[in-house]
Amino acid sequence: MIAVPIGPRSQRFATAAAPAYLDRRGRPAHPRELLDHACLRGRFASGAMPAWEYERHGEVVRVEPSGPLVVQIGGAVDLVVDAACAGLGIMHLYEDGLRPQLACGALEPVLDGWWRPFPGPYLYYPGAALRAGSAAGLRRFRQAEAG
Repeated sequence: MIAVPIGPRSQRFATAAAPAYLDRRGRPAHPRELLDHACLRGRFASGAMPAWEYERHGEVVRVEPSGPLVVQIGGAVDLVVDAACAGLGIMHLYEDGLRPQLACGALEPVLDGWWRPFPGPYLYYPGAALRAGSAAGLRRFRQAEAG
């Protein structure tokens, strides 16, 4: 199996909410305080709902907050971002996915000193079999274009 890095080499999950939500409900100082908030969650197609993980100064905290909205991961990210911007609750997503909303102030970082880094994504493929097929396909494509 071959693994090829794609995207940024290091990423973080970011937790954020609309400033109006945080003004109304308070700003959590510790990840466990998320259990007292309306959180916008994601669920895999398998039904598994990943915990939100945080780390600071060697303390690792996993929480499974609840809230008014649960969406399928990979299929409704825009819905969660829109709901968070509208003040419905706190969300947890890749930092890069929230960068525009954080930059313009639509969302405010929550617990940003706790955001946990993780390695960026990889594309996996089964070695030479795929490369040979890809090379043959590229050769045919170039021949057809040269025509």
